[in-house]
Order: sequence, then structure tokens, then C-alpha cells
Amino acid sequence: MAHKFKPIDLSRLKTYSITDRKSKVSVTDFAKTWTKGYSFSDFIDSLPDTLAAKDLKAVIVSIVKAFKNNKIVVFGMGAHVTKVGLNPVIIDLMQRGIITAVAMNGAGIIHDLEVAMTGGTSEDVAASIGNGSFGMARETGIFLSDAIKRAGRESIGLGEAVGLSIIDQNLALKDKSILAAGASLGIPVTVHVAIGTDIIHMHPDFDPKEAGGATHKDFRTFASIISTLEGGVYLNVGSAVILPEVFLKAITLARNLGHTVENFTTANMDFIQHYRPMANVVNRPTAKGGHGFNLTGHHEIMLPLIAAGIIEQLE
Repeated sequence: MAHKFKPIDLSRLKTYSITDRKSKVSVTDFAKTWTKGYSFSDFIDSLPDTLAAKDLKAVIVSIVKAFKNNKIVVFGMGAHVTKVGLNPVIIDLMQRGIITAVAMNGAGIIHDLEVAMTGGTSEDVAASIGNGSFGMARETGIFLSDAIKRAGRESIGLGEAVGLSIIDQNLALKDKSILAAGASLGIPVTVHVAIGTDIIHMHPDFDPKEAGGATHKDFRTFASIISTLEGGVYLNVGSAVILPEVFLKAITLARNLGHTVENFTTANMDFIQHYRPMANVVNRPTAKGGHGFNLTGHHEIMLPLIAAGIIEQLE
């Protein structure tokens, strides 16, 4: 049986001139071709002014603007930032006064310390978990457990205690340590621990009570830093859960206590787009003002690009 529908009649279709239409893509935003001998600034300028390239340039501009206006730039990082070799880039930005505060998760102190102590970190988990040796490096557990106890004795935060301990023990590669750089430069490096997530929590010398107190002090310090974020920048690099949650609580705590934290820039950087940093870093905190960006890509490429772009604009 034949159906009742006939092909639709197109003869009365309404059209308009393409010259009257607003297009989202313009040749004025196209990439510029490369010429041998160009500078890095030329490279940034050559990127197309669209999507991720546009956001990359906007993040660079926001950080430069914050620096010039004496506003804070807070670098939140997962331990992967250290594991892909980016400590020198972060330390350089700290020394230049561009990064004014650092926040890291509990794994951050492990990898940062091991780099300072031995020049290497990140064991082969697949090779060691089968026989139960994963995470059992003696020196790492003892050093950090002692630093945690120091934090309790001296009533200081966990990040400061580890940084000072690295300096005091004159570890061979302390110049590669973000924690040591923070302690020597007077830049706060806060550490936000979730019990059970880090290898040192398995060690017999680990004191959970002291660790809890030290990381809570760091949270309060972090909230104090975030209370001054107006006009500044917060970067969340490689933390999918811990730091986005900590940042959101710090924002609401600062606002609850009457601090104006409304117009600022946030940027999340990771391999893939996760729900939590998109919600807690990019979207929710900037709903009252400012702008949030999401940059997807490899840290070992993206972060040096941003750092170089900042330095080029400043110099």
C-alpha cells in the first residue's frame, strides 16, 4: 500500500543574502603561516583566533594582566605536573613573581620530595603491586612522616613543613623542588590530603592526626589566599577531584565571611574534560562574574606554551 506523503514543495522557500548573515568564522581569525626565524611571540600571534587557541591566548593575557595589576595568580596542581617534568617551569614563574601561591594534592609532596632527594620519582606500579612492594620506599615514608610531625610541633602548614625540611636537610636537588622554592621565596604552597590516597599513609611512622591538622591548616591558608582572588587568576592543572572540591569550598568560605570574590579568571587544564573541574573551577565560581576556560591537552606541552607566552608578553 502506498503512503500518503509526497516530497515537500521547495518553491516557496524563504532565503536571505549571505551578506546579511552573521558568520561565526571569519578569515580575519585564520591562522598565519610560519616564516623561518620568527619569534615565539610571532608563533602565539599566528594561532587562529578561535576555540582552544583563542582560549589559550586569553589565559595568557589574563595572567599577564593580573601580574601587572598586582593581583594573585594561584597554581593548583595534581602530582602529574611534577611527573611530566614541569617543576622548573613552575619554579621559574614563582621566582619571577608571576605565580603567587601553589596548591597541590597529597601525592604532590611525595613526587616533589623524591625529585629533590634522588632526582627520580614515579615507580612502576604494575611491576610492584603484585608482590606488595608498591609504595614502600623507606626514605620517602620516613622523611615525610618527620615533616608532618614538624608541622604539628611548629604549628605550620604541611606544605611549609615539607619545603623547610627539604631546605634544612640540603637535599641534592632542592632547586628542583616547588615546595622548597615556596619556603625560600615566602610563597605559600598548601597541600590538601585525602587519607588513604597516598603511599605514605601505609607507612608505620605516618601520623594521621598530625597530617589532618597540618592539611586543615593549609586549607584555611588556601581559603585566605582565595579570599583575595578578585581580579586574579586560578589555574587547576591536572587535578580532577581533590583540588576542584577544595577550591569550591574555599570560594564559598571566603564569600560567607564577606570577602568580594566575583570577578576573576579560572582555567582548567587536563587530558580530557571531567565533570568536577568543569563545574567547580570553570563554571560555578565564575557565575557571578569573570571568565572560566577549559584547555584540553598534554601538560608537558600546554604549560610551557602558556609560561613562554606570559614571559614574552612581560619582557
